[in-house]
Amino acid sequence: MAVTPLQDPALVVLVGAAGSGKSTWAADHYRAVEVVSSDTLRGVVGSGPADLDASVDAFDLLDRIVAARLRRRLTVVVDTLGLDPARRSGWLGQARQHGIPAVAVLLDTPDAVCRQRNSRRDRPVPAPVLLTQLRRMRSVAAELAAEGWDDVITVRNNEVADVRTAETPVSLPSGRSEESRPRVVLQLSSVPWGGEPTAWLRSIALAADEVGFHGIALMDHLIQIPQVGRAWDPIPEPFVTLGLLAGLDTRLALGTLVSPVTFRRPGLLAKAVATLDVLSGGRAFCGVGAGWWEREHAAYGLAFPTPGERLDLLEEGIETMRALWSTGTRSYAGQRVSLPETTSYPRPLHDVPIIVGGSGQRSLSIAGRLGDGCNVAADDRLPSRIDVVRTAARDAGRDPAEVEITVLDVAIVGRDRDDTAARVERTRGRTAAATWATRHHAGEPATHAERYRRLGMLGVGTVFLALPDLSGPEDPEDLERVAPLLAALRT
Repeated sequence: MAVTPLQDPALVVLVGAAGSGKSTWAADHYRAVEVVSSDTLRGVVGSGPADLDASVDAFDLLDRIVAARLRRRLTVVVDTLGLDPARRSGWLGQARQHGIPAVAVLLDTPDAVCRQRNSRRDRPVPAPVLLTQLRRMRSVAAELAAEGWDDVITVRNNEVADVRTAETPVSLPSGRSEESRPRVVLQLSSVPWGGEPTAWLRSIALAADEVGFHGIALMDHLIQIPQVGRAWDPIPEPFVTLGLLAGLDTRLALGTLVSPVTFRRPGLLAKAVATLDVLSGGRAFCGVGAGWWEREHAAYGLAFPTPGERLDLLEEGIETMRALWSTGTRSYAGQRVSLPETTSYPRPLHDVPIIVGGSGQRSLSIAGRLGDGCNVAADDRLPSRIDVVRTAARDAGRDPAEVEITVLDVAIVGRDRDDTAARVERTRGRTAAATWATRHHAGEPATHAERYRRLGMLGVGTVFLALPDLSGPEDPEDLERVAPLLAALRT
């Protein structure tokens, strides 16, 4: 049964009688530091988990912890009986105050199982008390339904049996199906330069091929961009680097995402890409854009035209490359470009796809009219951007399906919940952990696979996955963490 994943961060309140399996379920789904348990806190402020005389102090401490984590927008799982409507209301109100999704998890465990588990405890809950809890459970589901939780999840036998969620269903564009699964290309945004960069690049490429990536893409910048690192961090020239990768025995597609036409003149770019395609046995792709970072142009003595002029260059560049990749050596007179001859050898081995990067209206239109793909931001405006590309393609007399939609996804992928949290801590810098995790969709492979399927349903054919914690000598082995994500998209 398909289940909508829990939101993260979130307030999660467990509701169930003694012996219903709340603590076990919490341990199976969350990190220990995310779970705040009244029993555990009785052991902290009293003589042990069953010290009821310490309950007031334990719940006071529990409420403080819940408030502190919600204030920092961190997931917190409240492991108590959860049968008190007033307490639930208080926690729910705090979640609303801080804009955190609130989830109630109802442990619907048979009475006989609760009694049996309770009897095996060192200090069982008295039978009359347990009976009262079990009777309360008969009405609590209706209470939860009326309290305004974002999700109410029913768990039977430690498995999710039912989910009520406020999430809006995704409407599928024409021609898409729920089985749409994007390909995933590894985007390398930085290379560790202090040791052996050649060995690192080879190892990364071989590992990426082994775990199932469709290809490798490199950024094309002259100075490392602030979104990735420091200006003085080495950033290799991409086509020299791609030439190295082309000589390896892999099946990986290779290219840039994206090359600015402001310092990659189209004739020279066409020559570089064609050479890469031949050296790789027909595996090259070409990402192009209008350029956006004035600093790198100024530093290298390059002109930085106005936005309109840069977009004119983009249109001219795409037409020029296609002319130079066509057969023959005759002159070319097109809509935007005239060439006295098209003598450009070697020719590419296959029709090299040109992916246009950019999310502005004219960039999207250029992609629809002239490109083989369009790389756009995967934010709330993704559907409307896709519509612009498809409309431009139709207006140009093209089949909109000819233009593939791609996205760049800078994501934290962990092996498990603890590993994900550790990676967030290592990479977040001075940004709050919850903000960083949300910004980078921090999660485990299954969560990312589900997210990519949803992107596929919207029309995305390729995801360029950049891993912000991929910059050390152990990274080739570390790519194994992505293997379950890639396998899930193949099955």
